[in-house]
Amino acid sequence: MKVGKINSKFVSTDIRLSAGYFLNDDAVNSRIIEKNYANCKELGEMATVWNPPIFKRQFCENTERAVPYCQSSDVTNAIEGSEVFINKAQAYKVGSVVEDKQILVTGFGTIGNTRLVNELSHGSSFANNVCRIKVKDEVLYGFIYAFMTSKYGKSQLNKNASGSVVRYIEAPGIKKTLIPILPEETQQKIHNLIVDAANLRVEANKLLKEAVAIMEEKLVSFSTDATSSFKAKNYSVKINLLKAHNNRLDATYNAGWFDWFYSKLEKADIQTRTVSELSQKVFTPNIFKRVRTDNPSLGIPFLSGSDLLSAFPKMDSLLSKRMSNIENYILKNGWLAIQDAGTIGYVTYIHEFLNGVAATNNLIRIIPKEEENYNPYIFTFLKSKIGQKILASFEFGSVQKHIDNHQLSALKIPVISEIYDTITTKTISSMEFFSKACFNEKTAIDLIEKEIDQWQQL
Repeated sequence: MKVGKINSKFVSTDIRLSAGYFLNDDAVNSRIIEKNYANCKELGEMATVWNPPIFKRQFCENTERAVPYCQSSDVTNAIEGSEVFINKAQAYKVGSVVEDKQILVTGFGTIGNTRLVNELSHGSSFANNVCRIKVKDEVLYGFIYAFMTSKYGKSQLNKNASGSVVRYIEAPGIKKTLIPILPEETQQKIHNLIVDAANLRVEANKLLKEAVAIMEEKLVSFSTDATSSFKAKNYSVKINLLKAHNNRLDATYNAGWFDWFYSKLEKADIQTRTVSELSQKVFTPNIFKRVRTDNPSLGIPFLSGSDLLSAFPKMDSLLSKRMSNIENYILKNGWLAIQDAGTIGYVTYIHEFLNGVAATNNLIRIIPKEEENYNPYIFTFLKSKIGQKILASFEFGSVQKHIDNHQLSALKIPVISEIYDTITTKTISSMEFFSKACFNEKTAIDLIEKEIDQWQQL
């Protein structure tokens, strides 16, 4: 139960008497800012804030006349880029293309997710329900981004949102967000941390992209007919091979390229080893009852599969440390986590920032060997187009798709010695950069929230 006193002026302003309206977290956080209005400025005074118009998207292939297209749900993605493209002329005409150093804020469905546009996302098109913020030259964009990402920025957006079923907020409402005027030294420190985090994410994405490109280039170099075989839509399979395919009749599992790929590896004298051979353990924990807590000292951050893919995973949801078998759900540095239900193919490398978080049972865990960690190499293979297609071929289920840890354990990984060290080094460096970026961003947001928390004591 939450108990609190509400000044009558807030009741008369909102003309509401329900306790839940005034005592939810968003309302409480927003009220702290509103009480200190004199120490704040509205976002509209410090930046240009807008949404592009609603437009009918003209999807197309990836050519010179196309730009990557991202939905509202893509705003939080750690990995830059998109496999979806729309017409470039249309994107520029409607003003949906974003630029370096702009701040993106989701205003539909899940409200308040943020992204700082960098050199890699520059020139991409985002959905119209993603608000754009371009701060004025004299304003530190890193500081504005950090505040909008903090609980005090996100709470204001959610408090001011409209709609009863699907909540939304657009530029006119986002402009009214109150930004605290903190000491210049503090603002500069926060800005520098965010800029460093953005640069680290750029380098992390480049390294991971290079590692995947090396893997893909090597894998499709086994035959001149690689491209046509990989993209083919129609296949035939011999009946005597069905037993080797676990007696499955579904087309995705019996795709001809599957056997073609491994036959090419064998002819090229490329060694393959199963995931179980390269790992200490591959497992999926049992379904469990989630006992939650609001006390950070008594809880462990709990993340879903999609949370793990975020550039800056939020640690707001906590599981009680007193839960039975809680250790079965905790992820450790260097592990891999693969989504086993719903959208198949999400693969996460657990870096230092994620070390010790608890995660859903809908993730297959791969624990590396103590003597040698093959997980960076396995991760890169699974992120490649061929790796993703193999994972997709394992899908079973009519309503919700699934894969299981036994299938993943038996998956054969081509261990190519000439690229192994390069891929491993690049992937590990990439994950270190991702982790450091998260720690920098957390430090910046903690600085803001600590400053504003002190306002309550004045």
